[in-house]
Formats: sequence, structure tokens, C-alpha cells
Amino acid sequence: MRDLFTALQAVIAGIAITAALYFLLNKLIHQFPERVKRRVEPYIFIGPVLLLIGLFVIWPTLQSIRLSFMEEAIDGSTTWVGFQNFRDLFAEDYFADMIINNLMWIAIVPILTVVLGLTIAQFANNVGARQEKIFKSIFFMPMTISFVSAAVIWRYIYAYAPEGNNQIGILNAIWTALGGEPQTWFQIEAFKLNNILLMIILIWLSAGYAMVLLSAAIKSVPEDTLEAGRVDGASTGQIFFKIILPQIWPTAIAVFITVLIGAMKVFDIVLAMTGGNYNTTVLAQTFYLEYFIYGNTGKAMAAVVILILAIVPVMVYQVRHYRKFEAAR
Repeated sequence: MRDLFTALQAVIAGIAITAALYFLLNKLIHQFPERVKRRVEPYIFIGPVLLLIGLFVIWPTLQSIRLSFMEEAIDGSTTWVGFQNFRDLFAEDYFADMIINNLMWIAIVPILTVVLGLTIAQFANNVGARQEKIFKSIFFMPMTISFVSAAVIWRYIYAYAPEGNNQIGILNAIWTALGGEPQTWFQIEAFKLNNILLMIILIWLSAGYAMVLLSAAIKSVPEDTLEAGRVDGASTGQIFFKIILPQIWPTAIAVFITVLIGAMKVFDIVLAMTGGNYNTTVLAQTFYLEYFIYGNTGKAMAAVVILILAIVPVMVYQVRHYRKFEAAR
């Protein structure tokens, strides 16, 4: 209870200090001549934000890159080792499987999330207003829980009990009802089934987010273009694929990229469900294990650098795509 109270105090103090800072800066800026004010005002207000980004994002990133080329001793001293940490990481037996797993996450999760979110959004927009609200609330609800909480829920879906016992896992209950034997699903490595079962959790969590954005995009499609399609005799499918989809494509791409970045750095679900066992490990978990469990800072930072190199190009593309979309509006 005391920790909660302390955290609440910190939040309130942070908000109060931020508000006071902007109030004082606003007072200060109005003391300057109008010409100077117009030039300085934007930097005054974005300055604290840029400072926080530099302190909590850019600086740790640069430190991670630096430490990836170092070996840290027990006393905290560091020695330059060049690319040795990367070579050690590449030489691990699990490295190839880890990369394949990550590639599967970024190939499967974003596509299925967008498809599912788009399907739900289109269906929800075609029902009554009251039903639409209920429908969307149900599908958005998973977004309100953490990844670890979602993993706990899905543990009960994938749970295993020996044959002859009551199956509390929904999947095994259905499987045994169809005549099959109960399965320890996360130990099935054939066709990467265990990894796919983990991906389903992230898709379930992200589909609501995709649905909300895509639903808003669908509602923004001009009605006259839809009416023109109906007058021309277009079917429901033709209207969707040839009129609606092209107009909401920028939003679909933005959702895809956002989910893609989340899939790249997935960690919580894997750790909570399998701990990375049975060839389900991913890059972000390797960082966690190397840094917090094995105390190998250099190798952990090497994993982080690989993750950064994978994410940055996607983020750059997202920014460019957004600017292009805004310029075309």
C-alpha cells in the first residue's frame, strides 16, 4: 500500500512540475518581442519533450550500441572486444531457430491482425448502432489487459491434463471430445505449431486496436463513392475491394507497421507461456536472459543492437509513409 501511495505521489508531482514548467515558459515567452516570440516559442514548448526523448530513448540506445562492443567484468570495468559479442551470439545453437521464430512473428502476426481487424470492422459497420457499440467493445476488451495477463488467460485455453482426467484447457477439451488424445501443445515443434499458438495470443490482443482504426477509416470513406458503385451495379465484394479498400489502404499500412514493430520486440508472451523452451525463444527474450539471468551485458546488448537494426528501417518507412499520406490529402 505504501508503494502504491509513493507511486501516486510521484505521478502527481510529475504532472504538477510539468504544468508549472510550461506555465512559467509561457509567461517567459510573452516577454519577448513578437518577432522573437514566433521563432522561439515552438522550441520552448518542444524542448522539454526533446530533452526527455534524448534522456530516455536516444542516450540508452547509444549506450547499448557502445556496450555491445564491450565486455564487462565483475567489478564493472569494461574492455573493448569488437564484434566478439556478436560472434558469440551467432554461434549459439538456438540462434538460427530464434531468427526463424522472429521472422515468423513479423510475417504472420501483422497480416492476420490486419485481416481480422478489417473483417471485424466491416462487419461491425454493417450492423445497428447499438449492436456496433457492443460488438466493438467486446473485441476491443483484450487491449485493456497486459500481455502477461493475456498469457495467464490463454494458459487455461492451452492447459493439459493426463488422459482420464478432466481437461480444463478448452483446446484439449475440444480435441479429446473429437476422439484425440490430450496434447501438451507447447511441446509440439512440428511445423512450428507451438510458436503459432503463441502468435494467436498477440493477434487476439492486437485485433481490437486494428478494428478501431480501420473502422474509423471505413466510416470516413465518402458515401457518394459507395453510392456510385451501387448505381454501377457493383456487388458488395466489389465495393469493398475496389472502392473501400483502396481508400483505407494508408490506414491499413499504418496498422500493419505498428503491429509489425510490436511483433518484432515480443517478449512477455513467450516468457510467460514457455520461457523460450521447445524452440520458441525470440530475440527480445535473449536480451532478457543474457542480461538479467546470465549477467552477460555485452552479449545482451548485441541482441538489442540486432533488434534496433531490424526496427529502425520499419520506423523510417512508417514516418515517410505518413508524410506521403499527409501530403496527398
